[in-house]
Amino acid sequence: MKKAASLLFLSLAAPSMAQTLHPVEIPATEADAMLAGPKAVARSRNGVDTRWLEMLGSTDKKMSAGIYSATASRNEIASYGEDEFMYFIKGGVTLTSADGTVTEITAGDAVTIPKGWKGVWDTKGYTKYYVTYKPDEPAK
Repeated sequence: MKKAASLLFLSLAAPSMAQTLHPVEIPATEADAMLAGPKAVARSRNGVDTRWLEMLGSTDKKMSAGIYSATASRNEIASYGEDEFMYFIKGGVTLTSADGTVTEITAGDAVTIPKGWKGVWDTKGYTKYYVTYKPDEPAK
């Protein structure tokens, strides 16, 4: 059995006649190296550095899955823009909902955030696996 801190993604694309599809493992121990690789996207905005690597995306662009890291930040969120599942492999986040409910997420925890959630996202930094779904995203 594989370690709990690794995630498997299966490709949704239809195989060609000569192509065999395989699961893609993303071991937690290799997440930093993968995020430092040439396929990862890096961005720095308002003093926050982020890196992400999409490992799987639906053809209609409504679903995305991969790994993501961010440095320390605090954001007030008026309305979360997508449904998201996250599994934290390093660091964590404190989520304070609009009604004052506090949810502490640390490495080894999973959390879901529904589209439209309002609150404060506060972190000292983290690395996570993510799966997002944007039901209202126009098909491309």
